Amino acid sequence: MLERLAERYAGRVKVVKVNVDDSPATARQFDASSIPTLVFLRHGKPVDRVVGAQPEPALANRIDALLGPAT
Repeated sequence: MLERLAERYAGRVKVVKVNVDDSPATARQFDASSIPTLVFLRHGKPVDRVVGAQPEPALANRIDALLGPAT
């Protein structure tokens, strides 16, 4: 699902997956104590987060809201 979202929003959103077992410091930095945790960043700072599995349309709606109106 994340790959599909990355394709859909290519050029506007960068999707990065982090393995918390391989990168525990990054998990701590973004308070990712539950899996899955999606952290939405703008200019390197968290602006939103989703904890727990969500259906693809719900995540797309969340991304659309964060991106704002299309120009």
